[in-house]
Amino acid sequence: MLLLLPPSEGKTPAPDGAAPLDLSTLAHPELTERREEMLTHLARTSARPDATAVLGVGDGLADEVARNTTLRETPTARAAEVYTGVLYAAAGLAGLPDAAAQRAHASVLTFSGLWGVVAPGDRIPAYRLGMGVSLPDVGRLAAYWKPALAEVLDARAAGDVVVDCRSATYVAAWKPRTTGADAAEWVEVRVLRETGGKRTVVSHNAKHTRGVLAGHLLRREHEARTSEDVLKAAQELVGSVVLTEIGSGKDQTLIEANLLDGRPRGPRTLELVLA
Repeated sequence: MLLLLPPSEGKTPAPDGAAPLDLSTLAHPELTERREEMLTHLARTSARPDATAVLGVGDGLADEVARNTTLRETPTARAAEVYTGVLYAAAGLAGLPDAAAQRAHASVLTFSGLWGVVAPGDRIPAYRLGMGVSLPDVGRLAAYWKPALAEVLDARAAGDVVVDCRSATYVAAWKPRTTGADAAEWVEVRVLRETGGKRTVVSHNAKHTRGVLAGHLLRREHEARTSEDVLKAAQELVGSVVLTEIGSGKDQTLIEANLLDGRPRGPRTLELVLA
């Protein structure tokens, strides 16, 4: 199984005194040269007077943008601890038991505009850079990373099942091959809500639900090796409360999980239905 995650927008800085960045220790060291280039470009851009505008963030995040200029010296922590958004909290990546943590290290990749991809145990500093950004002298980051990620990940995914919890911005950086010698089973995860007999795509709680599924895939006894295994794992969650909405206090229960065929060369879709 290869489990693909987006990064969280917010990132938790490592404590003072922690070890600084060592690019040679990150997963897929074939990407080291591009990571070095991206660190240089990001530091240069983040030092500009209009850095927040170029990076597409509000002025309230100016301190985080300024931190981009010193990432090589900034303390690091495991990626599972730096990424602390809704999906990561729901998956519980930072506190997995030993067997699940070993599975996560081998099978989870977080996509990043700065690093390309990182594994949960990779030590990184907190940073601010989205994949949808266009950097001066670089262009769109998805296009920058696409050839390098294909060279690394096509071979990793071949013959495996790829469970894709990314947003479209990160999908643009790498799409698994579904035909040919490097073919993989590609499964995207979509979350729906049923209300009054009608089903609509969920955006607000989708990250949380994908995180619940990711955590379950990592903790269950048997690793998913096919798309049907992924469906079975999702169906094991049917009937359970996935989340409780803040404010209303209403429970959202997973009532159905379905695996749908997609277009040629595209992914199959795992639909998770909440009610």
